[in-house]
Amino acid sequence: MFVDKAKIKIKAGDGGNGAVSFRREKYVAAGGPDGGDGGRGGNIVFKVDSNLSTLSDFRYKRKYTAPRGGNGSGGRKNGKSGEDLVIYVPRGTIIREAESGAVMADMSTDEPFIAAKGGRGGWGNPHFATPTRQVPRFAKEGTPGEEWEVTLELKLLADVGLIGFPNVGKSTLVSVVSEAKPIIANYHFTTITPVLGVVAMGEGNSFVMADIPGLIEGAGDGVGLGHEFLRHVDRCRLLVHIIDAAGSEGRDPVNDFEIINNELEKFSPELAERPQIVAANKIDMASDEQREALRKHFEDLGYEYYEICAPIQEGTRELVNALWNKLQTLPPIKRYETESIPAEMFEKTEDKGFTIRVEDNVYFVEAPWLLKILRACDLDDYESLQYFQKVLVRSGIVDALLEKGINEGDTVSIYDLEFDFVN
Repeated sequence: MFVDKAKIKIKAGDGGNGAVSFRREKYVAAGGPDGGDGGRGGNIVFKVDSNLSTLSDFRYKRKYTAPRGGNGSGGRKNGKSGEDLVIYVPRGTIIREAESGAVMADMSTDEPFIAAKGGRGGWGNPHFATPTRQVPRFAKEGTPGEEWEVTLELKLLADVGLIGFPNVGKSTLVSVVSEAKPIIANYHFTTITPVLGVVAMGEGNSFVMADIPGLIEGAGDGVGLGHEFLRHVDRCRLLVHIIDAAGSEGRDPVNDFEIINNELEKFSPELAERPQIVAANKIDMASDEQREALRKHFEDLGYEYYEICAPIQEGTRELVNALWNKLQTLPPIKRYETESIPAEMFEKTEDKGFTIRVEDNVYFVEAPWLLKILRACDLDDYESLQYFQKVLVRSGIVDALLEKGINEGDTVSIYDLEFDFVN
């Protein structure tokens, strides 16, 4: 089954805990603390696999968790880092944060994307040794790995998209101009999954053509295959609108053309503005009067117009050459820019619980919801820093620290952030 949208949960590995240990060896006086640091948790990494063409692997497995880091141990032995968990997706997959819809990555290149970073390993007790604290009997726990619910949406990477009503000859055209082998039969919706074909133009030049399953009236509202396949037209630089010149199924090709363009407009006004070339297929079944009327109609509307009979490849070479020449004048395939996830979104969580523990005037604050805000804020930016400070006040953390007896200059440790308390 072709699946082009999925929602999954990903969880990077937690960092390992630092160790509390002291060096005790014969003939070594005052060996001191020697607890090792915890290992880093494994990342969740997305990579493109060009052999994949669907998101069907995500239909049944919905949660992915990377291994945690190992705990530190005595003798300054650091814990082992958790292995990264690699998730393979088809080329053209868009990864979005589920709640905000923000684009996290566009998997259109071979560059891997770290979607969730593993937690940092906690410090062993040697890090907390000072001239006044020579025997620290505490260490730091590892930070939790990032956790997200993400949507995966496959948008095919193609230069040219073939659109039109069912059974107008889209599959036949892509089969004769490329090496693609779509299913071809004389009934509607033979093609139920998009098919990509590489059209060779000689001397190492080529472009990718996508056979988009047939659209019908109401597709822009989700009728029929609707949105399931309109999204795959989204990246195409150029559209070829194929019509049945003979009206062999009793439909009017001009009316068909208008219906499909109305559906494109409903789905995406930007998509409706994409350049189109009209290809009139089945000319062997059309009368001279029909052919001439269609040519005049579309050329009067300003469209490039070509006549083809795809099964016998009549006119297909002229059409392909026109597509290639047109592509040379168009921008590259659309790429989605990454978007920042607003820190304010994480403050809306229902669970705003936190814990505070005190070790030798170091106040350790733990709150999983706060960790996401911390990671989303740029604390070198004054406004971000102010926002984070307001969160600490609004959540009651500052009041809780005061109740615990914190004084000016005492250290506050919030996962990766440490600062001196100022009231």
